[in-house]
Amino acid sequence: AAMGRTVVELFYDVVSPYSWLGFEVLCRYQHIWNIDLRFRPAFLGGIMQATGNKPPAMLPKRAEYMLKDIKRMAKYYQVPVKISEDDFQRVLGKSSLGAMRFITAIDMTQPQYLEPLSREFWIRFWSQEDISQPENILSVAGQAGISSEVAQKLLGIISSPAVQNRL
Repeated sequence: AAMGRTVVELFYDVVSPYSWLGFEVLCRYQHIWNIDLRFRPAFLGGIMQATGNKPPAMLPKRAEYMLKDIKRMAKYYQVPVKISEDDFQRVLGKSSLGAMRFITAIDMTQPQYLEPLSREFWIRFWSQEDISQPENILSVAGQAGISSEVAQKLLGIISSPAVQNRL
């Protein structure tokens, strides 16, 4: 890290609206706050399973608060998180694993695309698109400026032990 700069590691999964808010705020203010921001893609489903934790949306009182909280923060920070009670069921039924593996593969090979790619996955996921299908992952990659050759190649390695272990 540069002299006097604090390293901030952001562990995130595009399934998490709180991660998205944190991501956007840290990206926006990193130069003002003089931080060395490092993105660390992580698979929240795996963490929940390993720790025996439950997503807040599964606990009725927490879900109710989370709905208000995310809407308020999205408005305040101007981040386009659109969330409703229906999303909780959808989110619990959809996996971000393929997307997070693809993001990890980018992190390992073309880290300059990490920020736009992650943002695009969040936008798609929270506007109710299914980001688990290969063709949708490729579409997200294209939108983030990644060539189709590179995207196809990375899609081919998302199940490799190197990518899985890193994630």
